[in-house]
Amino acid sequence: MQSIDRAVTILRCFSPRTPELGTSDIARATGLSTSTTHRLLAAMQVNGLVRQTTERRYALGPLLVQLARSGAFPTSLRDAAMETMRRLRDQVDETVGLHELLPSMKRAVVDQAESHQPLRRTYTEIGIPLPLPQGAPGKALLAYLRYDLREQVLRDPIDRATPATITDPDALRRQLAEIRETGRALSFAERTPGIHTVAVPIFDNASRVVGCLSVSGPEVRMPRSRMDTLAVDVSAAAWQISEVLGATEEGARRCVERASRP
Repeated sequence: MQSIDRAVTILRCFSPRTPELGTSDIARATGLSTSTTHRLLAAMQVNGLVRQTTERRYALGPLLVQLARSGAFPTSLRDAAMETMRRLRDQVDETVGLHELLPSMKRAVVDQAESHQPLRRTYTEIGIPLPLPQGAPGKALLAYLRYDLREQVLRDPIDRATPATITDPDALRRQLAEIRETGRALSFAERTPGIHTVAVPIFDNASRVVGCLSVSGPEVRMPRSRMDTLAVDVSAAAWQISEVLGATEEGARRCVERASRP
């Protein structure tokens, strides 16, 4: 286990800014002795995890490239999420939605795993751009946007989709700050009448929010107490998807920090 941990620590030393490193560079960055670093690099080279360059430095190895190009890694948010979505749907028996942040600073529902209940939430707007301020999924994305991008969205008038839609930008700002604190967004019929929703952000390997996962159901089955309980399950599932996309806890914290400061 110690050798695996050390090998992973070495791999983390490589980045776009440091694509090649010498043994001494790696030893300094990891805190390992030069002899231990040399021994680990030799074993990693045999297994294709690193390769030696013409200048006797090290770079990431061919095995990692082969795996990256093999199709084993998901190439889209939907690919990363579908298995987890179905498991979550079977666990809670409410409709699970997957929402993607669009370059236009809107969101779109990209897929769903529908509840088996006769009375259930069914998304009919797959792929259609929707405003971020309306509903829990949009708020889960808006809360984690960089400050200037978020303010750009909030400068525009907020259309009232239902009587419960929050149209006051200052009230919404306060709620978005709370979402960053708790890690989940709630909607009580704010976009669709009679539907309550819990949503949690999904991050990628670049420390950005790229989408969110939601659980929605009719208000008769979704009191506040159940929504708070569901938030725990949705959070766990959303983080599984984030990890598939290469997110780390440190990266998610950086995203929160960027979103929290002007």
